[in-house]
Amino acid sequence: MAEFSKKSASTFRIIVQWCFLFWVVGIGVRFALFIHALETGAAPLVSRPPGVEGFLPIGALVSLKYWLFSGSIHPVHPAALIIFLSILLMSLLAKKSFCSWLCPVGTLSEWAHKLGRSWFGWNFRIWRWLDFFLRGIKYFLLFFFVKLILVDMPAEALGGFLDAPYWAASDIKMLHFFTRMSVTTMVVLVSMTLLSLLFKNFWCRYLCPYGALLGLVSFVSPFKIRRNKTGCTGCQRCTAVCPSQIAVHTCTTVSSPECTGCLTCTANCPEKDVLTMQPVFWKRPLPVWIYPTVVVLIFFAGVGAGMANGYWFSSLSSADYERLISLVPYLSH
Repeated sequence: MAEFSKKSASTFRIIVQWCFLFWVVGIGVRFALFIHALETGAAPLVSRPPGVEGFLPIGALVSLKYWLFSGSIHPVHPAALIIFLSILLMSLLAKKSFCSWLCPVGTLSEWAHKLGRSWFGWNFRIWRWLDFFLRGIKYFLLFFFVKLILVDMPAEALGGFLDAPYWAASDIKMLHFFTRMSVTTMVVLVSMTLLSLLFKNFWCRYLCPYGALLGLVSFVSPFKIRRNKTGCTGCQRCTAVCPSQIAVHTCTTVSSPECTGCLTCTANCPEKDVLTMQPVFWKRPLPVWIYPTVVVLIFFAGVGAGMANGYWFSSLSSADYERLISLVPYLSH
């Protein structure tokens, strides 16, 4: 029964991943239909989905600083901040779970390397010294954005940025990034896809500043993978299957910022209650369904709180978007 439960948690994660991915794709399609109608002068048949603001993490960082300094949430794209805070809360309480449970890029990256392994029989592995160097890139990118926005950007400039047409039209520009790709964009995306086929989680492991931030926040998460050294047989299956290449079999508590809480190690451990995901203050193993439930509830509780308090729908009207669409070519440079 314990083995079935562990496998069920892994299956549940896959279901959550793909449901969230389809939900995100649906948001993108709906937003594209909304903008296309305005571009062609037709009346939109669908309303603008606020969830599209989840694609605006840099602006959300500005909104976060604005909220901390002013005490209020800016009415243009408030969902960007709500989603950002919900994801931060996930990492604060439940490891870097957004990356392995909800992130659509993480889902596609994970299945890309599985597809590559089925094609080639294995995934390539980067030399340890080079892997260490490349992992530093995402932290450098995170430092760049944090310094640029949270440190260098004057508090009085925050409102000016959030009130400007550039921020208001940022979701349109993000849509055009996908629907009107430049040659450079296509080359980069094809390159990332090929690298993800060959190397496990290439983008997530080396280049994603969002993941770097969540990993650092997850240091204080009470939930961590814990290994019972007494019951461990040293088979090292946990280390062999870990997508983040963590030496789980050598740890008593996995505190690495690379751990995404995917539960792959616990699902593949042949021993009962040797590897468990539980709070550090909880001594007895928890039922395996607890952690997945906490992960999903934190995100939807955060989003639900934003909705309930009126911080979800943008103050921009359809008429505002009609005006912004004509400005987008001038705001992209």
